[in-house]
Amino acid sequence: MQGAPAAADLQWRQFFTDERLKAIMETALNNNRDLRVAALNVEKARAMYRIQRAELLPVVEASGSGLKERAVENFFGATIAGPVEQYSVSLGITSWEMDFFGRIQSLEKRALEEYFASEQARRSAQILLVSEVANAYLTLAADRENLKLAQSTVESQRASYNLIRRRFEVGLAHELDLRQVQTRVDAARVDVAKFTNLAAQDENALNLLVGSPVPADMLPEALGAVTPPRDVSPGLSSEVLLHRPDILQAENLLKAYNADIGAARANFFPRISLTTAIGTEGGDLSGLFKSGSLGWNYAPQIVLPIFDPRTWSALKVTKVQKEIAVSQYEGTIQAAFRDVADALSQRGTLVDQMEAQQALVDATAETYRLSNARYEKGTDIYLNVLDAQRSLYAAQQGLITIRLAKLTNQVRLYAVLGGGWTPISPALRLPAFPGTPSDGHHDLSFLLVGFHVPVGINDAFQWESAVNDGFQRTGFDPVIDEPFAASKPFGVPDNLK
Repeated sequence: MQGAPAAADLQWRQFFTDERLKAIMETALNNNRDLRVAALNVEKARAMYRIQRAELLPVVEASGSGLKERAVENFFGATIAGPVEQYSVSLGITSWEMDFFGRIQSLEKRALEEYFASEQARRSAQILLVSEVANAYLTLAADRENLKLAQSTVESQRASYNLIRRRFEVGLAHELDLRQVQTRVDAARVDVAKFTNLAAQDENALNLLVGSPVPADMLPEALGAVTPPRDVSPGLSSEVLLHRPDILQAENLLKAYNADIGAARANFFPRISLTTAIGTEGGDLSGLFKSGSLGWNYAPQIVLPIFDPRTWSALKVTKVQKEIAVSQYEGTIQAAFRDVADALSQRGTLVDQMEAQQALVDATAETYRLSNARYEKGTDIYLNVLDAQRSLYAAQQGLITIRLAKLTNQVRLYAVLGGGWTPISPALRLPAFPGTPSDGHHDLSFLLVGFHVPVGINDAFQWESAVNDGFQRTGFDPVIDEPFAASKPFGVPDNLK
């Protein structure tokens, strides 16, 4: 729609305009257990990253010891009359690995990307929760409107039944007419019971999503009482899809597996560690800091792997994991484009369906009025009245269904376009790996084969450039083959070209 804002520019509080719905969503964001678990996973990943990052720094420890003993006889058989005392205080570093070959740095990068991925998972859970709450709210409104329609149909059919019964009792109507209208009363009563049950189930589903019972005054009376959400524009660059949390999560996990390759390759190189300490030692506490009591030690160690077949298998595992992550990343992008294509396809037809269904309701309403008037004048049978009423009732139900589909389509389109996303601060992101092309353009248009969108949408969505723009946006080519060799440019593997 011309002039409508992009979904990525609207927070959910701006997109949804129904005040009761927004209040329910606020409660859901505070109470929903699944979202709470996702937030706790972020905190866990952050703590794990801090632990791994601390491996780059030495652990400085202070220690003190004291010894007092009395020996009856020494090695030469001489008797010692008094006890022996020995005290020491030291400050030192134990087995600090100096990361010359990047093993610990690669593990730190993996932990950081896993932390980013957990944050994107939390954002995905929030977007999903918001859309599910909106859909549950709208479904409840539609079923309540269907319930009101069924109840009004029962009332009108009962009035017709009472009228025809009186006419039958005085011989002005056939018993067939009476039984026919009775079937419509009973059918409408069945619908009342059905929609009463559906409305109760919808309310239960909404309570589960919110995490607490929703007050009755916050629930919608009917679909017509719900203020529709704002329209979002489909005429935008498809690069915005790369801001979807699920795609960013797949991207972060791909970077994490890439960092694993660097750590696995570092295992082929020597490990250099350092143990050192400085302290004092004396025969009594007062002598710890006297002249000549100072002592120190310095013990570097280098371990060079000669033969360990496990390292080759571990490297192979990391490479396979990276290839799996590449396929998952591509699949996530393809799924994102399909979601948008489906939502836009439905959006393009719902307006026509709405207009046609409204015209059908108007036509069947007029048919019902004319049929009823002809029956009352005795120029038509009551069966035609029942057919017209049945058609009107079905058309009214169909209109409610299409109105619900239109509203839920707006919600879905907002969600699949990444509505409400918030990027991670650039200050927290890792710099690009050495050798990453800054101006490379990898052709990944094969990811988009087979998607169909309505005419006019292809111009608005630059499908082929989306993935490539995303690689340039992050400054990182996720389909990398040699992450540890800075001299070799990263690029798309031959089997993916």
